[in-house]
Amino acid sequence: MCLGIPGRIVEICDADNHLALVDVGGVRRVINIAFVVEESRPPAACVGAWVLVHVGFAMSLLDEAEARRTLALLRELGEAQAEMAAMMEGGGDLPDSPERAS
Repeated sequence: MCLGIPGRIVEICDADNHLALVDVGGVRRVINIAFVVEESRPPAACVGAWVLVHVGFAMSLLDEAEARRTLALLRELGEAQAEMAAMMEGGGDLPDSPERAS
């Protein structure tokens, strides 16, 4: 499965090569912003913009409200996965179905 994660561009590292520092849920890394740079929106104008990050590239721009909703959903999914993993580790197997109980 391919997953794009919202991040906010916090700094331009190399405008000529379209590289920017992005903050994704508190983790910062350098990504390529070539897909979101345009003549009317040069690299410097991208600072503060929310983008959808996938495999080191900003794939598209997002509005802040959508980015925050998506981040909240991803956190909820992560918490649910952790709870399910804890249940399985603690012997919380699903009960036998009626068909298997006979």
